[in-house]
Amino acid sequence: MELRKGQIAVIFVSQRTGADPEGYADAAEAMATLAAAQPGYCGVDSVRDGDGLGITVSYWADHESAVAWRNDAEHAQIRDRGRGIWYASYDLFVTEVVRGYDWRRP
Repeated sequence: MELRKGQIAVIFVSQRTGADPEGYADAAEAMATLAAAQPGYCGVDSVRDGDGLGITVSYWADHESAVAWRNDAEHAQIRDRGRGIWYASYDLFVTEVVRGYDWRRP
């Protein structure tokens, strides 16, 4: 993990329905590739537990880049599919990273 002071963090906390796991995996891969190609993209961290609870944090150079990603037509289409099929619920938070720390076992 790199320190991300000043970047915009979009925090997506979701609960999966368990429906259509293959379709979800394909869409997630496509969205990761698409996001990485967007201007201002700085990276992503993502985890999901065995019960379908997931947390994905995408990092953006500025608010404009994060908004452009939200407004991307292909992303919007997949987001609508997610609401209809893959997600029981989600929460989304947008914040600026003001401080960061890291540690690694030697």
